[in-house]
Amino acid sequence: MLKDTLVVWGGEFGRTPAAQGTDGRNHNNRGFSMWMAGGGVKGGLAYGKTDDYGAAAVENPMHMHDLHATVLALLGLDHEKLTFRYAGRDFRLTDVYGNVAKDIIA
Repeated sequence: MLKDTLVVWGGEFGRTPAAQGTDGRNHNNRGFSMWMAGGGVKGGLAYGKTDDYGAAAVENPMHMHDLHATVLALLGLDHEKLTFRYAGRDFRLTDVYGNVAKDIIA
C-alpha cells in the first residue's frame, strides 16, 4: 500500500527552542525538517542538511515552490502544465517557479 501512497509530514515551519520575550518560541524559515515516504520517494534518503544549530539549510536547500513541484510530480502532475493566464500574468500552484527535486524520486 505504501508503494502507491505518498505520505508527507511537516510541522509548523522552523520552530526554534528559543524565544524573544514571553510570547512563545520563534519561527525559523531558513532551516526546518519534513519527511516523505512511499509514493515514488527514494527510501532511506536524507536530502539536505542544516548547520549545527538547525538555523539554516547548508546542503541542498529546497524552496517551498520546489517542494510543491516535487509533491505534484510524485502525484503524477506536471506543475508547469497547470499554468493559466489571468490579467496579463501567469499563475500556477507553484507560482511561476519550482523545480522538481529529481534526486529524491525513486
